[in-house]
Amino acid sequence: MFEIKFRKILFLSLLAVWHSTFATVYYSKEEAFELAFGLGATVESLPVFLTDEQAAEVEKVAQVKLESKLFTFHVGKRGDEILGYAAIESHNVRTQPETLMIVLTPDGQLSRIEMLAFHEPPEYQPPARWFEKLYRRPLEDLRLNQGVDAISGATLSSRAAVDGARKVLAIYRLAVKEEINR
Repeated sequence: MFEIKFRKILFLSLLAVWHSTFATVYYSKEEAFELAFGLGATVESLPVFLTDEQAAEVEKVAQVKLESKLFTFHVGKRGDEILGYAAIESHNVRTQPETLMIVLTPDGQLSRIEMLAFHEPPEYQPPARWFEKLYRRPLEDLRLNQGVDAISGATLSSRAAVDGARKVLAIYRLAVKEEINR
């Protein structure tokens, strides 16, 4: 009995060590906001509470399932000037999480995606040059294998990134932009 428990503990410990060898955190939240908006920018949180109707419309437009109707955008400012919007998007790729910072221009165009953390094996991570191909594309043109190439060997990662960008763009369009224009 002791030997079985010991083997189980050893196995779980080795599994944790194996998993932690893949876990990479690239930027803290503060470092990420500096990348998004530049040194010295102020960043304000903008909580978004989607109504049932908005949530249904986001799911329809983005073609992704929302886990929550609460979402937070971060508004980068220099004085009264809005520099852009950033959203921190965390989701599982296969079985492990990744965290992206998706940055929009002041008028809501996709301008940057930064990988903040990636816990899958590194060979499944999309390269920065792949993310660049997504910039300035409208929401309707962000479709994997329909204008956006999947990454061979990292299809699930590329799908997760595109889905995250589509979700952020849809929430911006249907909730944030609507609020700004009131």
